[in-house]
Amino acid sequence: MRKGYLIIGIVIMSFNSLYQYSWNVFEPLLKTGLNVSLVQIEVAFTLFAIFSTGFQGVGGYFADRNGPRNIGILSAIFSATGFIGTSFIHNLYFFYILWSIGSIGEGILYGLATNLAVKWFKGRRGFAVGFVSLGFGLGAAVANIFIARAVSFRTPMLIIGVAEIILLPALLIMAKYPESSTMTGEKTSKNLRSRRFWILYISFILGSVPLIVVSASFGYLGETLPLFEFTVLVSMFPLLSGVSRPILGYVSDIIGRIKVVMVIDIFLILGSVFLILHEYVFAIVFIGFFGGAMISMYFSLVGDIFGSRFSTANNGVFYTGKAISGFLGSTLFAALFIFDHNLSFVFVLVASIAAILFLMASVPRKNTNV
Repeated sequence: MRKGYLIIGIVIMSFNSLYQYSWNVFEPLLKTGLNVSLVQIEVAFTLFAIFSTGFQGVGGYFADRNGPRNIGILSAIFSATGFIGTSFIHNLYFFYILWSIGSIGEGILYGLATNLAVKWFKGRRGFAVGFVSLGFGLGAAVANIFIARAVSFRTPMLIIGVAEIILLPALLIMAKYPESSTMTGEKTSKNLRSRRFWILYISFILGSVPLIVVSASFGYLGETLPLFEFTVLVSMFPLLSGVSRPILGYVSDIIGRIKVVMVIDIFLILGSVFLILHEYVFAIVFIGFFGGAMISMYFSLVGDIFGSRFSTANNGVFYTGKAISGFLGSTLFAALFIFDHNLSFVFVLVASIAAILFLMASVPRKNTNV
């Protein structure tokens, strides 16, 4: 049944991906349909980052204690509500509320799906987490082809929400974690007193900025591109992000997690340089492929270092860093972009360089092969 948990995880992640990786195609439809400004719409992406990350640790606490089934079904209902409710609204503030509710469900589901792999596949954790996370790119890669051709956000969101509220609870009924006696690790409260945890946390925040920028802002960065090229890139971006996760996860099982994350950071720096040069094809390839694998790699790393017994809560707290990077890469980037295009791209480059410096600082001097 262990392999079945991977299937459950990847399906959950496919729906989760639509909150982030379909944002670029939903954004112009929402801006037009609600008749609001770019920054007002970007606030919704920041709310997504805050609520999806802020509640993942809460959901993780209950999942580690009681199992993923009940909290997962409730979260699936929340996530579907974000799509179904938004399909009917005409008011920006109702959109903020509904999108925040949906984001709570998405965040908790993200943690549950990922930790099905973290907990059940200790020996091949990198590949297993990467395989589940493949859905986080695959779902949007398929959906974006159809959403990009829509004239309104309402019909696609209604279809997505109805499909989610039917399918996910049916799968989550079968989800479970291993017996706690088979897992090791300290409670999250103790891990939060670890200096290494917080250095990795800062590295994760800064390293996620390039990915968030493309996820949240390519809708207007690429508005000068021909429609066909834009559609190809917004579909290719989540696909690259998803495909890279099992590939780099497998490599990390062989050569070590830290080494692979360092390679990821180097390519994110290159991707940030291509953003500055407005070479969007290369930026999409580098940031999509390597940035997409970053979160799953850090989750595997946290499981390696701090154990799997409380990994859902540990990674939930760790994932709150995405709320900060969500603000940096969406609202702040949009404000900088309006003020000075070049300054906004330099900001992304500086963040990606700082990420690898903090990662290097997290490595114990006597053991670099974590």
